[in-house]
Amino acid sequence: MKFNVVIPARFESARLPGKPLLEIVGIPMVVRTAMRATKSGAKTVIIATDDQRIVTVAQEYGFEALMTDKKHKSGTDRVLDVANQKDWSEEEIIINVQGDEPLINPELVKLIAKSIHDNNLSYVSACSDFENFDEYLNPNNVKVAYNQDQFATKFYRNPSVDIEKDWDPKKQFHHIGIYGYKKKLLDNFCNFPISPLEKSLKLEQLRAIENNIKLKILKYEDKVFRGIDTPEDLVFIRKYLEKE
Repeated sequence: MKFNVVIPARFESARLPGKPLLEIVGIPMVVRTAMRATKSGAKTVIIATDDQRIVTVAQEYGFEALMTDKKHKSGTDRVLDVANQKDWSEEEIIINVQGDEPLINPELVKLIAKSIHDNNLSYVSACSDFENFDEYLNPNNVKVAYNQDQFATKFYRNPSVDIEKDWDPKKQFHHIGIYGYKKKLLDNFCNFPISPLEKSLKLEQLRAIENNIKLKILKYEDKVFRGIDTPEDLVFIRKYLEKE
């Protein structure tokens, strides 16, 4: 089974300026992410960025990095940009690993790729159980619902009005921000317009729901570390890795 990993890494971040290059125990965040992704067995790991500083640092650590258009609206657009630059075929399997996931589990990356390969799927993501009710309440933790065939039916950030009534740890799941696609899926997906809902919630996967694209959701049972979105997340990850 052959697959590629592309890691979108935009330099600007409202809450964490220059986020991809912030050091975590001496190594830039995006480089740590690439190191983990390499352990998945991917034939290619490429960092897709909009800033030459990230390219330079990636190359210093021996990773391939490509410049992509600064005007791209999402990480998925950057993934397609790389796929086009590399002239990958429409059947090529590509895993989109977020650049702020320095503790991404390589086995999860491999699981996504294997699901696409073995089941002839074009679009796959993952979810896990919420650890507790507070994690469910946190709007930074994206929720996903799926049908009996494990295709996504809904993504949202805020629980409904009847929070206590609706809370069911066997029905509400924490979406993991990793995506696998075939190149031909990206060609279609990136041509669809961005809806007001997608824009307001900053959840590009809603584009799949709104355009009747089937997105398979795999239930992942192992430990999941959230991506780094806030200064508090950064402090937690630094302390965690310092202990390793």
